Amino acid sequence: MSQDRRPTSRLTLFVAVLVLFAGALFAVLPGVVAPATAQDRDTLGKDLDAILADPGLGGADVGLVVRTLDGETLYNRSGDRRQQPASNAKLVTSAVAMELLGPDYRFDTTAAASGPVAGGVLDGDLYLRGTGDPTMLATDYDALAAQVAAAGVTTVSGGLVADDTWFDTVRLGYGWAWDDEPYYYSAQTSALTAAPDTDYDAGSIIVNVAPGAEGAPAVVTTEPPTDYVTIQNTAVTGAAGAEAAVTVDRVHGANTITVSGSIPADGAPTKEWMAVWEPTGYAAALFRAALGAHGVTVTGPTTGGATPADATRLAAHESMPLVELAVPFLKLSNNMHAEILMKAIGRKAADDGSWHAGVEAVAATLPNLGIDPATVSLVDGSGLSRMDQIAPDQLASLLVAASGKPWFAQWYAALPIAGNPDRLVGGTLRNRMRGTPAEGNVHAKTGSLTGVSSLSGYVDSASGERLVFSMVTNNTIGLDAKVLEDAVAIRLAGKSGDGARTAPAPRIEDSPRQGANRRLDLECSWVKAC
Repeated sequence: MSQDRRPTSRLTLFVAVLVLFAGALFAVLPGVVAPATAQDRDTLGKDLDAILADPGLGGADVGLVVRTLDGETLYNRSGDRRQQPASNAKLVTSAVAMELLGPDYRFDTTAAASGPVAGGVLDGDLYLRGTGDPTMLATDYDALAAQVAAAGVTTVSGGLVADDTWFDTVRLGYGWAWDDEPYYYSAQTSALTAAPDTDYDAGSIIVNVAPGAEGAPAVVTTEPPTDYVTIQNTAVTGAAGAEAAVTVDRVHGANTITVSGSIPADGAPTKEWMAVWEPTGYAAALFRAALGAHGVTVTGPTTGGATPADATRLAAHESMPLVELAVPFLKLSNNMHAEILMKAIGRKAADDGSWHAGVEAVAATLPNLGIDPATVSLVDGSGLSRMDQIAPDQLASLLVAASGKPWFAQWYAALPIAGNPDRLVGGTLRNRMRGTPAEGNVHAKTGSLTGVSSLSGYVDSASGERLVFSMVTNNTIGLDAKVLEDAVAIRLAGKSGDGARTAPAPRIEDSPRQGANRRLDLECSWVKAC
């Protein structure tokens, strides 16, 4: 009998030596990733259970899924329950855009003549045609105008025609909150648009409010300067040392911006980002003003219409490629980039630049990203809609599937990175998880709406294994759920005990991250707080 057991004993010894050798190999070879130890996985569930036992989650709906890149599930708490994802919907939109449009996709904006140019006169109309470029700045429209002038045009006998027909005319998404409509993070979507800054906040304008002399009106200017909006200013300059109380709003259905309240004589200027009404007209106004600055007179009015097929191109501008746009899009959670991409996806897939066509194209692509389209409901690209529904388990599946795509490295780099102070590296995670094992490690997309918080992405564990995770919380009241998301990510990045919480998550009104006029129920980038 003893001889019968010798082969087994030798095999056991061989396996033990092999395991020890493999462990040593993982320890010394760069780039070789060791698997999580059994002890790590044994304690992981208990540690995550403890974090999710926070009393602030009572009555809320929370789901959390943790997986390995090969799809093994390490933790699942209500992962199959569909929830509002908020800006985690951008994971889907951006991944589909990379898959369908491709990393090298660019938007183009052109100016074309409908008639001949002779003696400096364009005998016809000048067409400004857009395909949705969210990065168009006033300086870009100025460069287009300079090209028109360089083509020998000094006078347009007809008018300026704004061609936004690449997309449909539906400007606001399904299920968006009406009270967000004046603000830049809920701006209108058009194939012709303009941004006031290099965050590329398309369809918006910056309103600057500065103090004048004490007792005099506040000084209000806009970026870029334009007569497309009308300023109604009743704000006054208060005494030095007084508290600032400035309110900026926009009249519904118009481009009348109201400024009220007071700003102290020694106060710092304030900025508010406001959505314009009808971005097509905004873009056309910037272009028309730039034409005038370059000595080109447009005789007729500004109208809308499609560029004739036989029009002669006079000027063109091409955007940065999608792979570069993905950085401000995902780092700063830019809603308008998401919606423009959704319509661009529809145009590419079905020659229809609409939300409906975009949603259909996304659904058709989801199986390639690990998601059954019959189990999700997405009606926009940004997650602003309360009609969006997706489960954490499905977001985790997308993260696993994306890791095998040729565009993954660029997409992964475009996700916010925990604790990195650079806005275009750390993004919406730049002020979170600093000084923890998650700092510089977690690449993840945030999401925030009133009562909704989400965090989904990638983390390298203490043993070097890359994990995917998705945590989505709905129906919270007053809770700063981001503290719990951070605790989860820190635990995944570290070891047992990391991420543990000894006190309940703070209420939003008690959060140290809340500053004056800041709302934690919105993405921090939307209120320019990160």
